[in-house]
Amino acid sequence: MKTGVGSAASRTDGAGTPGRWDGPAGGGQDARFERMVMPHLSSAYNLARWLVGNEHDAEDVVQESYLRAYRAIASMQGDDARAWLLAIVRNACFTLQKRNRRRGAIPFDDRRHDPADEAPGPGDTVLAESEAARIRRAMDELPEEFREAIVLRAVEGLSYKEISQVVGVPVGTVMSRLARARGRLEQCLGDPRKREAGHEVR
Repeated sequence: MKTGVGSAASRTDGAGTPGRWDGPAGGGQDARFERMVMPHLSSAYNLARWLVGNEHDAEDVVQESYLRAYRAIASMQGDDARAWLLAIVRNACFTLQKRNRRRGAIPFDDRRHDPADEAPGPGDTVLAESEAARIRRAMDELPEEFREAIVLRAVEGLSYKEISQVVGVPVGTVMSRLARARGRLEQCLGDPRKREAGHEVR
């Protein structure tokens, strides 16, 4: 069953994405940073927004992550910076969440992944918007480790190996999380009449 997660949890390119990098400039590492890290700004923001739940915190996380990435670029191995950067973003999200938990409850941002962010055209139907809202709610109900796996795979298109590098678990664990996440989404997003019938049988 296809849940449509890849379309509803779409990339946040355009107005929602921080449009420029305000980090330091200078030094021989700048060219490498610009070439390898800057192209993944949208992916970094997209993951941060799904994990922290609101636009303002996501922007702060991306800014902090790019500062960390800039300072560490000389130590990065290989030529694929995306998984390396997203691991930094993920860690920055968790740091922010821990800090917010110490301060108190994190406010819910109803605008997260709002259809308005994706500039729907006049031909979009109420049914489509309702389905997108159902998918967002189902994603929000997933445990964090399941949600990040779905976002990295279905939205960002990372391979199992790349997701393994981002979240720091074996490939087998990634596959297991994805399977369980998809199972939960299918259960949540199945035909409501079938779910109601199932509850009546029980």
